[in-house]
Amino acid sequence: MTGLLDAMGYADWILHALIWLPLVGMAVVLLSPEERAKHVAFGWALGLFVLSLGLWWVFDPAGPLFQLTSMTEWIGAWGVSYALGMDGISLFMILLTTFTMPVAILGSFNYIKERQRAFYSLMLLLQMGIVGVFASMDLFLFYVFFELTLVPMYFIVGIWGGERRIYAAVKFFLYT
Repeated sequence: MTGLLDAMGYADWILHALIWLPLVGMAVVLLSPEERAKHVAFGWALGLFVLSLGLWWVFDPAGPLFQLTSMTEWIGAWGVSYALGMDGISLFMILLTTFTMPVAILGSFNYIKERQRAFYSLMLLLQMGIVGVFASMDLFLFYVFFELTLVPMYFIVGIWGGERRIYAAVKFFLYT
């Protein structure tokens, strides 16, 4: 399996793909018919999970602390770079994120009846932010991805939450 992944150059692009493909999936969900949005989002999230499984094979526990690293200067005047990488803890957190997202989407099938395209696209945006948080190696990039997770969470809580959802969304916004 490792030979195939090496031949594909998997280690060079996988973290970028796991971060940016949910954004593409979000656009696909928004362009899909309302009644198909949940199936498109589930398929997209499941595909991302399958894609992420290769991380298990390419990660070398005896290797350097951070692996699959890539760094591009982003805001040079501030010393900010678009730096991604993965250690043993972030490996498990990324795999856990890509596993739980299709499970969460599948679990919502019977509960989300209105504005399905919006809900499922926000779920994919949330996945993008979470994977970005776990793959970030730059504090500023971490902050950007962390803040990005708050946007879909605010709307998910505020629109599809329980009885006091507006109150909960405002408190969520104020405290995070």
